[in-house]
Amino acid sequence: MIERTRVPGPLPGELTLRHPGPADHARLQVALAEWWDGLGGAAGALQRQLLVPRLFVQHFADTSFLVERPDRTLHAFLIGFLSQTDPATAYIHFVGVCPEGRGDGVGSALYDRFFAAARAAGRSQVRCITSPNNRNSLAYHRRMGFRLEPGDHTDDEGVPVHEDYDGPGLDRVSFVREL
Repeated sequence: MIERTRVPGPLPGELTLRHPGPADHARLQVALAEWWDGLGGAAGALQRQLLVPRLFVQHFADTSFLVERPDRTLHAFLIGFLSQTDPATAYIHFVGVCPEGRGDGVGSALYDRFFAAARAAGRSQVRCITSPNNRNSLAYHRRMGFRLEPGDHTDDEGVPVHEDYDGPGLDRVSFVREL
């Protein structure tokens, strides 16, 4: 089933959108440590920071986005890329919205811009993953039109989980959205 195409609209307020560069990496690292309300403690913050090494803002900037406030404070970001292996696929690797910006439509606006970039590059689907315990992410991706892909087993709430997806004990939930 092809999802309804959403046209990227303006960002709320005086927010601006641009592609990231290597100079933005340190700011992203701070956001990855601070925006998740202490999820996982210091180990969780480090795990998030390790998921976004500098290479993403060096080599995937054209399909990644930053949202800034007028004072250039980071408000939100999306790190995504076009699959080198599957010419039909684009992949959203990591997304964050500052705590005070959640619910203002910026996350959806970032996804819509990524969907438009993927379409423009001839891609027909977008994939992403999340942790099974990240219930906010699970609900958000479903609202954004992603469907859950079958896993190795389902959890207590019926969510399909891919066991050891990213290594021993690193289970993930996999999503796909047709463009």
